[in-house]
Order: sequence, then C-alpha cells, then structure tokens
Amino acid sequence: MGFLIKGGNVVFNDMVKVSDILIRDGIVKKVGQDLSCENVKIIDATGLAVVPGLVDMHVHFRDPGFCYKEDIETGCNAAAAGGITSVACMPNTSPTIDCEKIISYIKDKSKKSKVKVYPIAAITKGLDGKELVNFGNLVSKGAVGFSDDGRPVENANLLKHAMLETNRLKVPIISHCEDLDIVDGGIINNGTVSKKLGVKGIDRASEDSITAREIAIAAATDCGIHIAHVSTVGSVNIIRDAKRRGVRVTAETCPHYFMLTEDKLLSKDADYRMNPPLRTEEDRVAIEQAIMDGTIDCIATDHAPHSVSEKEDFLSAPNGVVGLETSLACVLTHFYHTNKMNLMQIVKLMASNPSKILKINGGEISEEMPADIALVDLNKEWIVDPEKFYSKGRNSAFKGMRLKGKVVKTFCAGKLVFEI
Repeated sequence: MGFLIKGGNVVFNDMVKVSDILIRDGIVKKVGQDLSCENVKIIDATGLAVVPGLVDMHVHFRDPGFCYKEDIETGCNAAAAGGITSVACMPNTSPTIDCEKIISYIKDKSKKSKVKVYPIAAITKGLDGKELVNFGNLVSKGAVGFSDDGRPVENANLLKHAMLETNRLKVPIISHCEDLDIVDGGIINNGTVSKKLGVKGIDRASEDSITAREIAIAAATDCGIHIAHVSTVGSVNIIRDAKRRGVRVTAETCPHYFMLTEDKLLSKDADYRMNPPLRTEEDRVAIEQAIMDGTIDCIATDHAPHSVSEKEDFLSAPNGVVGLETSLACVLTHFYHTNKMNLMQIVKLMASNPSKILKINGGEISEEMPADIALVDLNKEWIVDPEKFYSKGRNSAFKGMRLKGKVVKTFCAGKLVFEI
C-alpha cells in the first residue's frame, strides 16, 4: 500500500508550500496540489510541517558489546520518534567497528530496523591509534565514514595518511578533537563551576589545539575533514577562518552546546556530563552564531546512552547524553520559535547537509527520491520525560524542559515507522 499525504506545509525545492505527496514503492512519486490516487492510505497533514527525514550523522548505538545501554533496534525506534530516518553509528563498540565482519553484523541487524543505519568505521584498529584499518575493504562493505570518536588519532602523521586514503575513496573522516594530555582526567569544563565544585576541569585548549591540527593537515594535503561536536568559541573561530581560506572543513555541533552551559553542572547531576563538556555562555553564544552564519554545517546529537546506575555517581559516571528524541524539538524551540532561523535552514542543518557530507541518498523531499519524511506539529508544546523515551537511555540533558515542536509521524523508505 502507498500513502497520499494531503495538505501539509511541505519543504520542497528550497521553499515551503502547501502540497500533497504521493508515496509508492518506497519512493516519492509526485509532489503537487490536489493529487489523487487509488489504493493508497490518505494522511491528513493539514497544519503540519512536512520535512525530509532527518539525518543524524553522529550516534552511539552500543551494539555490539554494550546492548544493555542501547541496541540497534531501540536506537532506531528512538530515531524514528525524533523524525530521524538515517543515522551514522560510531565505532566505539565491542568489538570495534574496524573489520568487515562487524560492518556486516550492523548491516544485517539493521535490515529490519525502522530507520536506515550507516556504519562509521574506526580509523585505527581497536581505536588504539597505532595501525590504520583497511579503508577500501570497509567502504566496499558499507562504511560511509571513519572516526576514532571518543578519542583523537594522536599520531598526526598517521592521521595524515588516513586523510589521504579516505580522500581518495571520497568518504569523510570525522575527528574527535581533544588533546588527551590536556584533558588529563578532567570531567567538566575548566572554569568557574569546576572551581566551585572542586573537581578537575578540561581546558578548552584540548579541543582548540586538535581542531587547529586537523585543519592544518587538511590544508596541507587538500583533503577534507569533518570536526565533530564543536563546543568552544576557539574552535568556531578556527573553523570559520579555515573556511574563508578555502580549506575543506565541515563541522557539527549538538543541541546541548547551544542551549545549555556549565552552570547545569552545579547540580552535580551526571546527566549533564558529556564529552566535550558544557562550556560557558560565551561559548554557547559562539556556537549559536556559527550555526546561523554557516560556519557549522550540521546539528547532530552524539546520542550516547548509559544505564541509570552508571550515571548515578557524578564523579565516576561515564560521559554522554541521549538526544535522538529531543533534537528537532530543541532546534525548533531555540531557533525557529525565536525567529532566528526558518524551516528551510533547519532542514539543511539536520537533513540535507549531513546527507551530502556522508554521500547518502536522503535529506530532501524530491520526486523519485526515497520517501523518508517526517510530519511535525510545530506548535505542540511538551515536557521532556525520559521515562517515555523509546531509547534505553534516560540520560537526557533536557529532562523536565518544555519544548515546542513534536514529530507526529515518520516515514522511512515509504513505511510508516512512527506515529502518535
């Protein structure tokens, strides 16, 4: 059975227009007005925004190895609830995504999932920073990018060779920019709050220095580099300058970096601990501005679920927060409903730009494209309750927050995979 979505405010061809969408065989067959078709289910989208299925290019599904935190099925269920139809999963699993066998495992397990799962493979075997993976073999099996996320590639020469090889293969390297020697056991941003709490802080130089190094290598080799989860004003300025100089750099950030600050840590609640950490108001404003001026290309989640027990102790808890079910609502609340950005700009940040970086077939509503679509009530207000999440993770930095904008239906490859 196909679907005919009627009368929604459709983001199509860089405009928003009241239109109908005919879906057949998993494909958008027609976008227009007053469409009709037999043997389809009619979906009344009057008053709803109809946007491309979102693309989250940075998630941790913990599968294989840590399925008590999350697995591919529950992660995909959470993504569908957030209007996300494509996810790129990071390689810090157990075993690491560094060989053809694990790529095949992920692809096989995700076949029946509600959304599309694209593996990001490790840059180095076992994420140990010593030996490069076989990039060509992993791309041929389905890897769409490479990252040692969770840590940088400490050997700059090794990273240079990796960038040259992935550039040849036309796939991105996604860099986690933190100098581990500077981090030196810190758990939150080094600043006023860390001093008040008497805990070791992470100096912003840890991020800025590696961001500068990656961009220097990219400039010297004329290779591309993607900077993950940007959190500091320093990194923003480095990336902005590099783009002006024509360096092939793209960047992402996450909702917590433009909505929250280190002040949240005064509660000593580990659900506000992530890596890189929440920073200052100056950093938050810089991230916000970088999103609006195009310095930052994408908004991802860095969805990183942990069990409730793991997050109980503030000092010893692992870093990470969940975000798949709140990301669009956060962006709508912070940017759309404050008139800082329009719907088309948001779609570029959360759908079309990440699709282009990963070179996957998605991120837009267009005839003969996959029918990956989300219907959104832009004005629906709701309070974030992690107990209602589809994810196994409850570690949300937005718990208890009132957000405005709610996904009501999600289609992936023409199938209705979520509705409320």
